[in-house]
Amino acid sequence: MKEKWSGALAPAPTGCAKPHQPRPPSCRRAADAVNTASRPRSRGFTLLELMVVVAIVALATAGATLALRDGNAAQLEREGLRLAALLEAARAQSRTSGIAVTWRAVPQGFAFEGVNQRQDASVSLTEPRTWLQADTQARVTQPDGAETLVLGPEPLIAAQRVVIFHADRRLTLATDGLSAFAVVPDADTP
Repeated sequence: MKEKWSGALAPAPTGCAKPHQPRPPSCRRAADAVNTASRPRSRGFTLLELMVVVAIVALATAGATLALRDGNAAQLEREGLRLAALLEAARAQSRTSGIAVTWRAVPQGFAFEGVNQRQDASVSLTEPRTWLQADTQARVTQPDGAETLVLGPEPLIAAQRVVIFHADRRLTLATDGLSAFAVVPDADTP
């Protein structure tokens, strides 16, 4: 007699639970129905697969962000860091020598005045420097309208600012007179 399986779990036919004996076909169908009903159907993605996809998307986004970084902003930032370091070097040299040092913008870059040439120095602040990018310009923005920065010889100098321009970008370097020259937000620019 053939059994029809209706999808509902039916009790296993008698005689199916005997160990070490071949099971009749009716017992195999009942065991398969129990195994199939108790196993959840696998649908969707595993957590590991989702984590791999998220990691790949994050790496692609990071790469695209770095590739799309504004070249003018990066160049201007580099110019600002370079100028701040040179201003602090000139300020330190002015304090140690006791001679006033000033900074001014020139058509192709900038120059320090009052710096003495040191015999043991391979690179000196006495020669005018050019900007890293040819179309970069700078302007001193002082309340008194001065066009130079006074860098010493006193340890405490007046608060001073210089604005660097490159293309449509600008960057402001400033000191309060005691601290080092540093980049400040444009909102602080007078």
